[in-house]
Amino acid sequence: MEKRSANGIKTIYSALKAGSWQTRVSFLIAGFGQAARGQIAKGLCYMFAQTLFILYMLFFGGRYLGHLFSGNLGVRLSGEVWNEELQIFEKVKGDNSFLILLYGTATLVVALLFFVVWFMNIKGNHENDARLAEGRKLTTFREDMRSLINQRFYIPLLIPPFVGLVFFTVMPLIFMVLIAFTNYDYAHMPPGKLFDWVGLANFKLMFSFSGGGTGFALVFLRVLAWTFIWAFFATFTNYFLGLVIALLIHKKGIKLKALWRTLFVIAIAVPQFVTLLLMQKILDGDGILNAILGTRILWLTDQRYLSLLPRVMIILVNIWIGVPYTLLMCSGILMNIPADYYEAAKIDGAGAVRIFFDITLPYMMHITAPYLITQFVGNINNFNVIWLLTGGGPVDNVHYGGGTQAQSTDLLVTWLYRLTTDQNPKYNVASVIGIVIFVISAVLSLITYNRTSAVKSEEAFQ
Repeated sequence: MEKRSANGIKTIYSALKAGSWQTRVSFLIAGFGQAARGQIAKGLCYMFAQTLFILYMLFFGGRYLGHLFSGNLGVRLSGEVWNEELQIFEKVKGDNSFLILLYGTATLVVALLFFVVWFMNIKGNHENDARLAEGRKLTTFREDMRSLINQRFYIPLLIPPFVGLVFFTVMPLIFMVLIAFTNYDYAHMPPGKLFDWVGLANFKLMFSFSGGGTGFALVFLRVLAWTFIWAFFATFTNYFLGLVIALLIHKKGIKLKALWRTLFVIAIAVPQFVTLLLMQKILDGDGILNAILGTRILWLTDQRYLSLLPRVMIILVNIWIGVPYTLLMCSGILMNIPADYYEAAKIDGAGAVRIFFDITLPYMMHITAPYLITQFVGNINNFNVIWLLTGGGPVDNVHYGGGTQAQSTDLLVTWLYRLTTDQNPKYNVASVIGIVIFVISAVLSLITYNRTSAVKSEEAFQ
């Protein structure tokens, strides 16, 4: 990435310093150089893109971008103003901070996309200068299209998903990050009210230890610790239990192997949310399990020992719904482990335990390391299991109060959701949590993946 950026800057500098006059004019009028040299169609495409961008900035995006960099997100409030002449109240449409920030973000993204088009225009002119200096002819529009369809067809295929990625992933991500630097909450809710920039105030609030045992920082650490504990057990209990069951079914002498695998496939066929809602009813204080046992155990709402029982039950229910997926995956991998490995180990006198730890487990970990990373990060953001079983509860005001709106079994992602849907929403604090989740997930994924044998020893089992 750094090398490409350096090459791009070098191209722009070289084109500006040593380029022809057509290339230098193209810095201001995109496509001028191509059009002046006979590449009319290509030049008109660049000019059309620049015209659209200028019109967009003049009639729509410019004012929102101005607000974004002026230090305020609106100054006029919406409301009613008394008209003395007509003796009535008139509705006055004021600024909407949310739309200003949203459209300002969209304009930033559009500007970045136009910069890419503008750079392609400069790079094309710079290459034309080099071609002419070497005495070669410039390519025609027909030749460019033929090359695009035959040699570089991946470009038109990748443009639609790239644009979709930018507008539906990158832009919302930028918008969320910007929200974290505002005071957007229930007290500053558009359109009746405005919100504004507050710098790092939300980050200071999130990591502040004021408020005793229920300050945002302590509650955040508790939720973060439970998030990691949950992700660890939810990932590795499913993985190793699924592996053990797959080994049992795969073992020679086991009859009806197809039947056992079919039963687990049927378990997967039931929608996850149906299973979770059913388990929630079974484990309810007045549910089926207590009726069968004749007890009144609060399986999902017991607050004792930091809600230990609800947390254990969540992990156990997740095993029930998660093991079948791992079992089927491990079954397929076990069938593809070369038999030569096992035969050589048996000749050397290795027992079943030694074979498992020296051959089966290393092979499985090598193949499934990316899957484990994906599952771990997915469990950090596993909204369904927590929300459908406990809703993040039970409520524990002793350890999770202080206006933080967190509850005992909340993960970071369910806490974020609660902050945005509560009667007193705190979108700014939720955005900070969203940034934290993104950083944790990205860092863990990159570091862990690059340290796995799947990357370091890519050819170990080939």
